[in-house]
Amino acid sequence: MLPTPKKVKLVAGGAEGPTPLNAFDNALCRAGIGNLNLIRVSSILPPGCVYEEGFSIPAGSLTPTAYGFLTSEHAGQEIAAAIGVGFAEDDYGVIMEFEGVCSAAAAQERVAQMVRDAFATRGKRLRHLQVQAAAHTVVRIGSVLAAAVLWY
Repeated sequence: MLPTPKKVKLVAGGAEGPTPLNAFDNALCRAGIGNLNLIRVSSILPPGCVYEEGFSIPAGSLTPTAYGFLTSEHAGQEIAAAIGVGFAEDDYGVIMEFEGVCSAAAAQERVAQMVRDAFATRGKRLRHLQVQAAAHTVVRIGSVLAAAVLWY
């Protein structure tokens, strides 16, 4: 069993690759998390978890991560992914991810609204909202990723 994460950072990246998997891997690398073993988690930020931009994680670590991604082979298409984290006053928070055929700004707006909606559904007060997005215009095979990386 993994311990409860105490910090979170947001990352995003977009890249090309010779195959869809390589494009995704290159987007992971561009986002700075290409050397981690991601354990995909859902949408709850643990109580007491704080936003910290600069922490590093050893390569190969099993890393709880909420993420959205999109890979496309449609040349000229603009794709985007965004991640949003809502922090509550003294309780757990909410993480939302979005990916689509749109700009980074549109993805950011959409995911921010998703976080606000998730807080409203839970009857919680949103103290702080943090959002990160990336967009990429596909040349041949492109991928975008936005992630909330949780750590101890």
